[in-house]
Amino acid sequence: MTTQDSLDRFYSIIPAGGIGSRLWPLSRADAPKFLHDLTGSGSTLLRATWDRLAPLNGEQRIMVVTGRAHRAAVEGQLPALEDHNVVLESEPKDSTAAIGLAAAILRRREPDVIIGSFAADHVIADSRGFSRAVREAIVVADEGYIATIGITPTEPAIGFGYIHVGGELTVEGAPSARMVESFVEKPDLETAEAYVAGGDYLWNGGMFIARADRLLEQLGQTSPELLAGIEELAEAWDTPRRGAVVDLVWPALEKIAIDYTVAEPAAAAGRLAVIPGDFDWDDVGDFASIAKLHSGGRKSDLAILGENARVLADASSGIVVAGSDRLISLIGVNDIIVVDTPDALLVTTTANAQRVKSVVDALKLSGRSDVL
Repeated sequence: MTTQDSLDRFYSIIPAGGIGSRLWPLSRADAPKFLHDLTGSGSTLLRATWDRLAPLNGEQRIMVVTGRAHRAAVEGQLPALEDHNVVLESEPKDSTAAIGLAAAILRRREPDVIIGSFAADHVIADSRGFSRAVREAIVVADEGYIATIGITPTEPAIGFGYIHVGGELTVEGAPSARMVESFVEKPDLETAEAYVAGGDYLWNGGMFIARADRLLEQLGQTSPELLAGIEELAEAWDTPRRGAVVDLVWPALEKIAIDYTVAEPAAAAGRLAVIPGDFDWDDVGDFASIAKLHSGGRKSDLAILGENARVLADASSGIVVAGSDRLISLIGVNDIIVVDTPDALLVTTTANAQRVKSVVDALKLSGRSDVL
């Protein structure tokens, strides 16, 4: 099997779900972060993801998994997305159900398909570096491994999970492939500093590439009931029975991330490989990340987002997201976050950006769904 044969069988999956609760009140249930332009590039995060993947396998070989409520917005941003490549979730069930169902559908259509899952809301500036890493991962996947792309750390970030890298993996066409020892949850600062200094840890970018049959086999070993539900859905997907089966089966699926059902068990079994990705990457997990993207890492700058932003600032840094016509004035405040929308105002600091999720949790508990 040649490298080109492997590439010809590749199909991209874009899971476009989640509301991005750490980006509230900009990101909402009806307008999640992947539908926003958070980089100032003129493209939403979803569109930028599509544009990175299309050169790898063509627009006809990209599947998008998203919520029913987001179908119109997704198809509006991706006019080349084909109808049979839209997979709609009736309710969020996390990444295992989304990616597993897409893999099962594609395997029934193409038994030898190789799939790659790439989040709709990540920022990657170096498309060539990204493509090189994905191509290596595809070759490794065709050898029967489940592959991921780990990002070479640029700082001891505590907002990302880490991958502990093991020995070299000898696969023709994938010179940088390594085995994965284990996944590590988000560490504290001291631990993250040790990871970066040691040189054998990568950021977990949440990208997974595998033969569909191998990914589903691993899922079945870990979560057989979940796989059974996914296979029942896939069997009915391209038939008139789809709607009835989805309504019956989807609500009962376990809600769990693919890291726990596939990636971590595969690593423990010696079946997970990693391709180091030496390209800029960010999962845009909070407003501090957005501020950093816009300031180029300079803490003295104030990033301003919003088409009609009216901001006056003196000796201030951080980020202002202006979503109303209100005038916002900042004087002598550093590392501040101001997000102004017509019905909600957020004020915090970049150091506390990760804690925004707790506001969303509190609003859910209080029943304030009108601002979620």
